[in-house]
Amino acid sequence: MEISIHTDGGSRGNPGNAAIGVFVEGDGKVLSGIGKRIGVETNNVAEYKAVIEAFVWLLENKEIHSISKVTFYMDSLLVFSQLTGKYKIKDENIRSMVFTIREKQSELNIPVFWNHIPREKNKDADLLVNRALDNLI
Repeated sequence: MEISIHTDGGSRGNPGNAAIGVFVEGDGKVLSGIGKRIGVETNNVAEYKAVIEAFVWLLENKEIHSISKVTFYMDSLLVFSQLTGKYKIKDENIRSMVFTIREKQSELNIPVFWNHIPREKNKDADLLVNRALDNLI
């Protein structure tokens, strides 16, 4: 099965109360929607933690759904550009999270593709972030 994952992270204040959103689809069906608070963080950290959470889900569900390919969609140009090697990573904390993502990607051992999309095409993941921040999930 080919999986599409929309990720988003946000904080109210920067840093401020932060949350992540991960929206997973496969074969035209919603497979998971994860929204959770992650404490006080920056927007960028929240964006990366959403990607890490997506890999946790993938690793837990790889066999269940016979996952053969994963395509990520995100509205953070910074995260997209850093994960695809277009931008250098200077911040040590971000570098550590990228290392974690690379480890999980290697462990997953299936093709992963990265896409930057406009914010308005990332509404499902954004909704999960805001519902978590509003304590609705």
